[in-house]
Amino acid sequence: MDGIHDLGGMMGFGPVEREENEPPFHARWEAVMVALQGATRAVMNIDEFRHGIERMDPAHYLTSTYYEHWLDGISRVLIEKGIVTSEELDARAALIASRPEAVPTEAPETPAGAAERRRGGWVARPATAPPRFQPGDTVITRNEHPRGHTRLPRYARGKRGVIHRLHGVHVFPDTNAHGLGEQPQPLYSVRFEAGELWGAAAEPHQEIFLDLWEPYLSRYPSALES
Repeated sequence: MDGIHDLGGMMGFGPVEREENEPPFHARWEAVMVALQGATRAVMNIDEFRHGIERMDPAHYLTSTYYEHWLDGISRVLIEKGIVTSEELDARAALIASRPEAVPTEAPETPAGAAERRRGGWVARPATAPPRFQPGDTVITRNEHPRGHTRLPRYARGKRGVIHRLHGVHVFPDTNAHGLGEQPQPLYSVRFEAGELWGAAAEPHQEIFLDLWEPYLSRYPSALES
């Protein structure tokens, strides 16, 4: 979907400020968020998780930290799935604010079938049909603006590239994020000239490789076909 999270190619945000010797976490709760994201894989897949973050309020997204994005996105999806309610989250936040030492007295019930839905991080699937493209084929990305989740970044839409390699068949995020099933699709590494993506602002002789699913791509017409 088009949103403030899709920052690739956007200008005006200033330089990236790197922290010297930056630690993995700046506070204990950030490490807890990593554990929580792993624990909730039983009830939400990685694409639902990402789509939850994408729907943050734009101003909140820009003024919050990386792991605050995780907290907001996970909370949103858990509420949508009926795992918790917003009132329960508010009550828990109020309790922690008043009693930081408080610990849970009982674990929430795990939804039926959650264990069977656990996938972890492995998303490769068997091929059921030959891929449409081969290394060396020239393709063009679709210039579409979906309302839902997609892994085709805005800056790469309607751009010409060359298939670099085939990664195999993988779960298709655009359907997996919306409860429409995995619908596995071939996944390619596509090479783009920097000038194709960034125009005159691009550094010369640079290339960008993007991993893109087959439905994002069309065959680029050759000179004889055009």
